[in-house]
Amino acid sequence: MSRMGMGRSGYLTEEEQKNKPKVTGALLKRVFSYLTPYWKQLLLTLGCILITSILRIYPSVLTGRIIDEGLIGRDLRALVTLIVLSLLVTIGAELIGILESYLNSWIAQHITFDMRNAMYKHLSRMSQRFFTTSSQGEIITRMTSDIGGVQSVITGTFTSILSNSITLIVAIVAMFRKNPYLALLGMVIVPLFTIPTRKAGKTRWNLTRQSQAMNDEINGILNETLSVSGQLLVKLFGREEAEYQKYEKVNRQMVDLNVKESMAGRWFRLILSVLTSIGPMLLYLVGGILMMKYDQDLTVGDITVLVALLSRMYGPVNSLLNIQVEWIRSMALFTRIFEYYDMPVEVENDPHAVKPTRRALGEVEFRHVSFSYEENRPILKNIHFSLKSGDCVAIVGPSGSGKSTIVNLIPRLYDVKSGAVVFDGVDVRKLDLHYLRENIGIVTQETYLFNGSIRDNLLYAKPEATEEELWDALRKANIADFVEAQESGLDTMVGNRGLKLSGGEKQRISIARVLLKNPALLIFDEATSALDSISESKIQEAIVPLTKSRTSILIAHRLSTILSADEILVVQDGKIVERGRHQDLVKAGGVYTELYETQFKIQE
Repeated sequence: MSRMGMGRSGYLTEEEQKNKPKVTGALLKRVFSYLTPYWKQLLLTLGCILITSILRIYPSVLTGRIIDEGLIGRDLRALVTLIVLSLLVTIGAELIGILESYLNSWIAQHITFDMRNAMYKHLSRMSQRFFTTSSQGEIITRMTSDIGGVQSVITGTFTSILSNSITLIVAIVAMFRKNPYLALLGMVIVPLFTIPTRKAGKTRWNLTRQSQAMNDEINGILNETLSVSGQLLVKLFGREEAEYQKYEKVNRQMVDLNVKESMAGRWFRLILSVLTSIGPMLLYLVGGILMMKYDQDLTVGDITVLVALLSRMYGPVNSLLNIQVEWIRSMALFTRIFEYYDMPVEVENDPHAVKPTRRALGEVEFRHVSFSYEENRPILKNIHFSLKSGDCVAIVGPSGSGKSTIVNLIPRLYDVKSGAVVFDGVDVRKLDLHYLRENIGIVTQETYLFNGSIRDNLLYAKPEATEEELWDALRKANIADFVEAQESGLDTMVGNRGLKLSGGEKQRISIARVLLKNPALLIFDEATSALDSISESKIQEAIVPLTKSRTSILIAHRLSTILSADEILVVQDGKIVERGRHQDLVKAGGVYTELYETQFKIQE
């Protein structure tokens, strides 16, 4: 038995004690609802557990007949027959046990399959807010470890409860059929034996926890003082002896704890060995007295059977006494999963969503829009402007003024708090989400490419695109020459997140990908801000012609891009403080003039 095995199986950690879930009827109903679709397989599993529990007990019952009829009765034929029967029963129990294991695994895998699919579908519907505020590691943990843990709950905890309960019931029934007095004795003494066993286990668990805490402290000292930087600091301040004394003290405490834990384990094994021996001895003693003094029908074989059945009861009783811990852990696991399932979907498709059949124009209107990520912390305040088909609007302003938030409201990555965003004359909240996002193309400064080929990343936008369409998009994005120069052309691998490409190459491929959608509205959200001047220039050469040919919004910090816009919106502190053409805004002497003097004039 491993050091942690005792603790993990029988006792809750402090954190588990603190976060124990409240087990309600509603929670249980929800948990078992995942089992309902597989009720036929569950019934078959239950039947297998019942049969194997009976069959595994039966050889113990046959032992009595082997002793009485075969050995004491000196009947060789009966002896051989009973031994063969016992062997066949054991083999049968194991074969049915294999079927039970298969069914258990099948049910568990299918339930986790259903839960993962449901979780993935639910998370994919969550708004952008969820992914910007939640830890990516936590999301993946819920999807993998937590849901994966359901499998061990089904194959372990639930099955253990059923199997041990049935085994215990079968053993008790068999004992009562043999002799009710000895059966009662067995029922009384077995639980008593488990009490010191649990106390010994708890002692070991406490010592193990202390030992682990001490081990963590030792590792902390080693990491701090034996690292390159740590050792340099220790030497420069002459703290070698002080650090040694600290380490020696903790190391000695660790030794003492390990000795105590080792001896606790030794005493535990001694107590367990003595207690498991007392039970059979008591049955032999009481059985012998009953057989010799009071009950002529009780045989040596009967007493042997009762002792064997008693031994079979130790495991199930111990497991069922500890099952509360596993049950709490199982319910905590389901509670964690349900927390994610129950997270509200902020941006949902309207049940009566409009899905126009005509070609989208890409016209946008913001009607007195206000928005905040958190209560009482407004990001946008009364934003009001319109964009006609074929026009281009540039949005400029200081960092953190709300520029990206404005464009994120158009494809409903978030929903407005008040006012309305209108796309082609329809409130975006009333439009079919797929239709809306299909007609909007966004290129952000944080380019994301999947780990595959250039072709794979382009086809993500339009899986049915032809070779000619791919190259046309690459030419418009000013990246065709680069792709043609590659040995594998379109099949060139880009690496994880596009790491095999430069920032400018990734950005131009992402522009080509958006162009394959052929969106009615094209949005560039500071698409060149993180690039060097040469890459930026090539992307500018691609962007400017595109803004002439379709409706577009530019969040820009490049003067040449801004000059190509039909209107410039100046945003500060979540408000549109100025609007107009470049020359007019420069002369106005406001926020845009300051931006021009500090940033754009240098470019000019």
